[in-house]
Amino acid sequence: MASLALRGIRKTLGKNPILRGVDLAIDDGELAVLVGPSGCGKSTLLRTVAGLELPDEGTLHMGDRDVTFAAPRDRDIAMVFQSYALYPHLTVRDNIAFGLRLRNTPEAEIRRRVDEVAGILSIEKLLDRYPRDMSGGQRQRVAMGRAVARRPSVFLFDEPLSNLDAALRAQVRVEIKRLHQSLGATMLYVTHDQVEAMTLADRLVVLNGGKVEQQGAPLDVYHRPATRFVAGFLGSPAMNFLTATVRGERIEAVGLRVPRDARTKGLAEGASVVVGVRPHDVTPSREGATLDLRVEVVEAMGFEAYAHGKVGDVTFIARLEGAQSLPKPGDTLPLAVPPEALHLFDADTGAALRGGA
Repeated sequence: MASLALRGIRKTLGKNPILRGVDLAIDDGELAVLVGPSGCGKSTLLRTVAGLELPDEGTLHMGDRDVTFAAPRDRDIAMVFQSYALYPHLTVRDNIAFGLRLRNTPEAEIRRRVDEVAGILSIEKLLDRYPRDMSGGQRQRVAMGRAVARRPSVFLFDEPLSNLDAALRAQVRVEIKRLHQSLGATMLYVTHDQVEAMTLADRLVVLNGGKVEQQGAPLDVYHRPATRFVAGFLGSPAMNFLTATVRGERIEAVGLRVPRDARTKGLAEGASVVVGVRPHDVTPSREGATLDLRVEVVEAMGFEAYAHGKVGDVTFIARLEGAQSLPKPGDTLPLAVPPEALHLFDADTGAALRGGA
């Protein structure tokens, strides 16, 4: 296996800058997940690591090797695609063995590796089938098996679960996590699905507009977003945002009044602040700092419910955990908001206000 280091990677397609100076370091054996909205540059970055795109500026190292302009075949990587990319005329056994035969691996070693991979991915009974005879989840496991058999220095995953239904996505996601734990392999994984990103990643990398907006351990990024963009992108349902104003020793926004703290110490009277509130951090109650939610829609999901509506003129979502009696459209629902659960952002730059916190 090998570490992966990208420094100052820039890429322009036509007149459109796609990557704007990406710096990223992935440790040996680490599973890093690139996540971000469509068009943020994550697939282009993965293709650059694979050698399918060459950077306009910057360097790329795998271990101690500079592979910035190396051909894909010389990078010792294996890629798992969204479309599986299996050969339809070959059995599972021969699909897994294909790359090994191209490298003139001895047949005895090929048989050993194919059997080993089949055991790891629980596809022993599929070895004599053709891709047309398998489900999407089985095909994706075969695609992973072909990559594993190569024993590359770095695995690249390009949205491998996008073509699967929700149940299969959850199943194969767990299998990928197990595979990583079993192999201790260096992996770079691209997805637009934040559930995949949060559950799979050792290192979560949030891209926005061709730049790394924030990276770190998934829970650190989730609980301490560096920008309003990251806060709004991670979490389902998304974080609520309210525009607030500094008034004396308090911050006020559409009925919400909370004491100032170290994060707003340097802000002048009347300054604007963006307050972020996650749906699961509010509680139906009149105690403490509260917001009044005018309920428009209620989604009952069994163990929890989501109330959608307006706080003032702002769209707002509240999670109601274990609610027995749900509000109805048209009701006004008071919501208690713990001050320590609030996220504060600069109204102009979107940067998180940290203070001494």
